[in-house]
Amino acid sequence: MTTQQLIHPSSPALVNSFLPDNWLAAVENKLAPGENVLSSVEVDLDAKLRFTKGLVVVTNLRLLACAPGQSEWREWPYRAGLQLRHHDHAGVGHLELIDSEGLLAAWRFTLGQNLQAIRVADQFRDQVQSHITGQPVLPPDQQTCPSCKAPLEADQEECPICTKVLHTPPSTWTLLRLWRFARPYQWQLLVGFLLMLASTAAHMIPPYLTMPLMDNVLIPYQNGKTIDNSLVFLYMGGLFASALLAWALGWAKTYILALISERMGADMRTATYEHLLRLSLEFFGGKRTGDLMARIGSGSDRICVFLSLHLLDFLSDVLMIIMTGVILLSINAKLALMTLVPLPFIAWMIHLVRDRLRTGFEKIDRVWGEVTNVLADTIPGIRVVKAFAQEKREAMRFHEANKHNLAVNDRLNKVWSLFSPTVSLLTELGLLVIWCFGIWQVAQGEITVGTLSAFIAYSGRFYVRLDSMSRIVSVTQKSASAAKRIFDILDHVSSVPDPVAPAKLPKVQGNIELREVGFRYGNRAVNRGISLQIKAGEMVGLVGHSGSGKSTLVNLICRFYDVAEGAILLDGKDIRTFAVADYRRNIGLVLQEPFLFFGTIAENIAYGKPNATREEIIAAARAAHAHEFILRLPQGYDSMVGERGQGLSGGERQRISIARALLIDPPILILDEATSSVDSETEKEIQKALDNLVQGRTTIAIAHRLSTLHRADRLVVLDRGVVVEEGTHDELMAREGAYHRLYEAQARNVDQDPDDGSKEQ
Repeated sequence: MTTQQLIHPSSPALVNSFLPDNWLAAVENKLAPGENVLSSVEVDLDAKLRFTKGLVVVTNLRLLACAPGQSEWREWPYRAGLQLRHHDHAGVGHLELIDSEGLLAAWRFTLGQNLQAIRVADQFRDQVQSHITGQPVLPPDQQTCPSCKAPLEADQEECPICTKVLHTPPSTWTLLRLWRFARPYQWQLLVGFLLMLASTAAHMIPPYLTMPLMDNVLIPYQNGKTIDNSLVFLYMGGLFASALLAWALGWAKTYILALISERMGADMRTATYEHLLRLSLEFFGGKRTGDLMARIGSGSDRICVFLSLHLLDFLSDVLMIIMTGVILLSINAKLALMTLVPLPFIAWMIHLVRDRLRTGFEKIDRVWGEVTNVLADTIPGIRVVKAFAQEKREAMRFHEANKHNLAVNDRLNKVWSLFSPTVSLLTELGLLVIWCFGIWQVAQGEITVGTLSAFIAYSGRFYVRLDSMSRIVSVTQKSASAAKRIFDILDHVSSVPDPVAPAKLPKVQGNIELREVGFRYGNRAVNRGISLQIKAGEMVGLVGHSGSGKSTLVNLICRFYDVAEGAILLDGKDIRTFAVADYRRNIGLVLQEPFLFFGTIAENIAYGKPNATREEIIAAARAAHAHEFILRLPQGYDSMVGERGQGLSGGERQRISIARALLIDPPILILDEATSSVDSETEKEIQKALDNLVQGRTTIAIAHRLSTLHRADRLVVLDRGVVVEEGTHDELMAREGAYHRLYEAQARNVDQDPDDGSKEQ
């Protein structure tokens, strides 16, 4: 999408400002005489994080905005106290307009718009400051960092001195977000809670029965009276019945809540994995496989254990303490108050260690991710490890990661090991205080021995539960850390979002048009201003040195990433208006390193069309020149493929991937170095398969071996992210430009190494 300068006709000065083409008319109608557009950003996510368009504009007089999916424009003239804050989290950028009274407006956008949003926020800050001070805004070459006052270059968006990676520590409140997974089981949870309440009440009966047992049976017997057997049977029967009732209720509530927690954990794992699959390649580019596996695996297991065991125990403890407190107050208020003496000290200690535990457990999770990363790197790459005899080196890597994990755990255990015994000591001292005060009350005749015995029994339970509750601090912080790492995935929004109202995708013809396409990796521009038209059924070859932007361009066409500038059109419509899955079903992709899943040959061929018949699978394999070698395998099409296709040669894997692309019969085909890693004989077999594959399809092919593009209708030469030449092989050779130099360089290399498998034919 191109941008144009927009200056109101009556403006006294020219300002370099740009707007997307589709917003020019709308913004021009809003401008007042003398008002200039200084900067703008297209915000492309609505409040529900769905893909749609809006615009935020900074002028020399005010801030203008049209929220995504709305037609109404809002404005805020510059004044003191007005701030436009920028931040991003989990793949979503935020602009928030605030003043002294709070939030005025908020806009969200994908991180492809992030750099422009930073410019808008900076320009807004400068205009507000200029409005307050009356001083003009410095020209770009005189800008300085507002924080450290370091000079900035004209095109520098961020100060390298002040730029920091912010880390948000996990919060215990994160656990409340688990209600999202608990809501479907709310009625079962209510039943479990009622059972827990009844079970806790049943546990409170025995100490209460000991009081009349002591006063009415045992103490009178010590004083010479005979034992009333009916009372003994009554009290013993009550103790037995309460124990049996407590057991039955405890079993029922534990079983029900354990079932619920396991189902919540399964739902959490499923939701996280499904969300992970919807994220763009940009997310996976910055993550380690082992870390993601640890989050979904051990992280969700930790939360399940917390929900099914520790949280259950904690709630039981809370109920027990409340009930015990009520009973103690009803028995003897003075003695009950003495029971509360240790509580302030325990609360102070919990507050003291909570933050250390929270940050410590999250660090343990990250370090454990490092351990699993080593496993995730080494096991799939075991062939390379053994080929280079690096078993000791990998063992040392694992040893170092494990050692680091041990050291982090040891540091945290120093804090925890002091906390837990100290709480136990305080509870024991509390019991000692109750004994002393209780004996004094017995001596004063204020209570009976039976009352003191019951009080001690209840107090013992009170302190045991209090001690147990203090231990919940550890597991709670572990679970909060695990929950934060899972919600970091669930909160992440794909940088390639679906539109709010996806356009219907008719039968694809295959006409592809690139209009002034640009893309950035962070602050580094990879492609700039690429305009290209590819007709339906045409084969276009992309050539250029490594790093020239060929693969990035293919990723943009596949919509693995979204363009930062311009647009890509399919049959005249922007590909961002289609649902991502619907669009990609029309693209067949053959990569340089084909990936095969663990399973049978037939399952791998039918991966893009799981309901394909055996006849369709065989037909695709024949067209891909794979049928013959498949039949030579022990079980033919039912032969198992090892992980990543370890049991097959590179050429065999490639032909299966071609068969996989043939089976879905895509109107658009992408070939990314499909023959670069095989020998000449295998290349001929693959080339025959590719000849069958490209017939009647729009094909975009990348190849380092220029001879493999002899069937291409047109060649496009890229250099440093821009198109430098375009034409047929003969036309480009006649120009003696970039393509001619590439071709001659390859020819010289072949002449110097005639035995090379990449020899030109």
